[in-house]
Amino acid sequence: MRAHDLDALCARAGIERAYIDHFGQRHEVAPQTIETIADAMGLFAAAAPPATLAPVTVWRIEHGPPEIELMLPATAAPTRIVWQVLEEQGGKHAGELGFADLALAAASAPDTACRKLWLPALPLGYHRLVVACEGAGTSEALLIVVPARAYLPPRLARGAGVWGIAAQLYALRSERDWGIGDFGDLLALVRHAADGGADIIGLNPLHALDLDAPERASPYAPNSRIFLNPLYVDVEAIPDYRDGAAARRRVASPAFQAELRKARGADLVDYATVARLKRAALEQVYDSFRRRHRAAPTARGRAFREFQRSGGDMLRRFCIFQALRAARARDDASQRDWRNWPAPYRDPGSSAVAAFAARNRRKIAFFEYLQWVADDQLTACAAAAQDGGMAIGLYRDMAVGVDAGAAEAWATQDVVVGGWSIGAPPDALARNGQDWGLSPLNPVALRRAQYRPFIEIVRANMRHAGALRIDHVLGLWRSFWIRQGETAARGAYVRNPFHDLVGILALESHRARCVVIGEDLGTVPEGLRGELERAGILSYRLLYFEQDGGRFRRPRDYPRTALAAVTTHDLPMLPAYWSGADIALRSELGLLPDVRQERERRAADRAALWAALREEGLVQGGPSDAAPVEAAYRYLARTRSHIVMLHLEDALGITAQINVPGTVDQHPNWRRRWPADLDAMFREPRVRALLRAMERERPKPRGH
Repeated sequence: MRAHDLDALCARAGIERAYIDHFGQRHEVAPQTIETIADAMGLFAAAAPPATLAPVTVWRIEHGPPEIELMLPATAAPTRIVWQVLEEQGGKHAGELGFADLALAAASAPDTACRKLWLPALPLGYHRLVVACEGAGTSEALLIVVPARAYLPPRLARGAGVWGIAAQLYALRSERDWGIGDFGDLLALVRHAADGGADIIGLNPLHALDLDAPERASPYAPNSRIFLNPLYVDVEAIPDYRDGAAARRRVASPAFQAELRKARGADLVDYATVARLKRAALEQVYDSFRRRHRAAPTARGRAFREFQRSGGDMLRRFCIFQALRAARARDDASQRDWRNWPAPYRDPGSSAVAAFAARNRRKIAFFEYLQWVADDQLTACAAAAQDGGMAIGLYRDMAVGVDAGAAEAWATQDVVVGGWSIGAPPDALARNGQDWGLSPLNPVALRRAQYRPFIEIVRANMRHAGALRIDHVLGLWRSFWIRQGETAARGAYVRNPFHDLVGILALESHRARCVVIGEDLGTVPEGLRGELERAGILSYRLLYFEQDGGRFRRPRDYPRTALAAVTTHDLPMLPAYWSGADIALRSELGLLPDVRQERERRAADRAALWAALREEGLVQGGPSDAAPVEAAYRYLARTRSHIVMLHLEDALGITAQINVPGTVDQHPNWRRRWPADLDAMFREPRVRALLRAMERERPKPRGH
């Protein structure tokens, strides 16, 4: 392929010809990689005649009345054009004009005359545009009118700062848990945190994982980002458990209680045991529900049927997938991956799938029931946060993608690209780059689908949330594609429709009254943080990385539109960072090429951090052997950033790392539990002292 043809292909597909990695090294993308990505997007398929309207237009309301491009034949231009807008809330607008009355615009396709249609001012929302042209037929499109900025609560908009507690939900302990933290424990955490003055609870992704492969525990490699993980259901809090004698007898049996005690006392979550115990109990709980409410005209039965109805095709497909995979994988583990199924079952809309669903109504309804009770319990947690006076409440986390074998990929094959995964080029944490094993979305197909898959995911994750963290928000700007079987070094960046996606995020955030936080760590493209700030999306700033020329940034230098924290799930807790325990761990796992250099760099970082804390009057003298936990959090609390998050593990001196990037089985990722139950944790003097310090530095306003 000639160079100029390659440039044209990159422009059409949004592929970047080269990229600069974290170390400043330039990488040229191989022509074959560019062609293969374009082929995966379907750009070499036979092109359909250009439609009069693009399938979707995202228009910012501050730009005034929408201007819509019409692609019309360059010859035989229509003499009459009739248009109609059907507003989301029912309003209607219509008009008629001649071809000569349309404004000229630059043509973007051969043999077309691109013209602009001016529409009246429209409210925020999702509107349907219909245009009929003589000789060119009728076209329909989605017109999304979005705000300039994402939602910000009044307290934050006035410049006040809030603070909260970050927790991995599975890690919580209580005297009544089943070996994993659940929504009952979250309810208790919310109440403890609210009593301590916190305004926000930060959580790991609550996405549905593989119920039949529970040891695949990463919340960032989910089965679906739309639905919840039923392992977080508090079984004994379900009304149908209290009404079901069979389930209560089973749970009360000596054998079941012995397994519960063992799971509850373990330092690591035993996902296989937890899944087996909960699945057995929930099956019986569902039987109790069916007998009492499924067919009878009870309020609880009606509520479940309404949940099924409102969940629509996405809920039904997700639950069909789980039942179908369980049936096919019963005797063959390879059938857990739908790509290995016979062709008729690989198509969610096939008659074979419909026939399976008809034969397995009870099994599918059981999975729908699990989502219903999970949603109900999470609703109660969000309500408790509001009742406790939290300015934000629950802060959820949305993963960047799903595995190619996941339910979400099966249900949305029209936009998910098979044979490729997304990751990252080499950086300071991963010298060989990263392959996350998550399938990319086809930006061309996403626009063709009018962004519906993205809207559904965002909407589901903002449900119950006062804030939503977008993991790897850089993925809205561009994604790093890696072909399966190849190294990250042979990958390429593919640009996404950033401004459209950010506009949709802003619209949904206002509807849900939900703050948006973008995790903008790693190799950040130039200009991205400025774009996020203009869109009202908070930056994600970690103390460890906020340095400039070997000097830690002072509190006054932190941006206001940001969330500040000491660490995150992929990095060491402060006690481990201070002692260098994380360096020893990564060395033991073979992840550090030069341990000595890393230790020297860390020693310099410790000295620089101590100097910054001392300048702020938070410590005195020379560095201590103990990590300056309270001083570090008070330091962050003094920043201008809207939100500061803390980890209680830091107060307790815990050095175990939640997740070590680059490992799968070498380290117990996503399994470590808190050392004590919730009540005991909040009685711990070091924890109480840290909460009091945060209250003093960031007090709630009177009458909050």
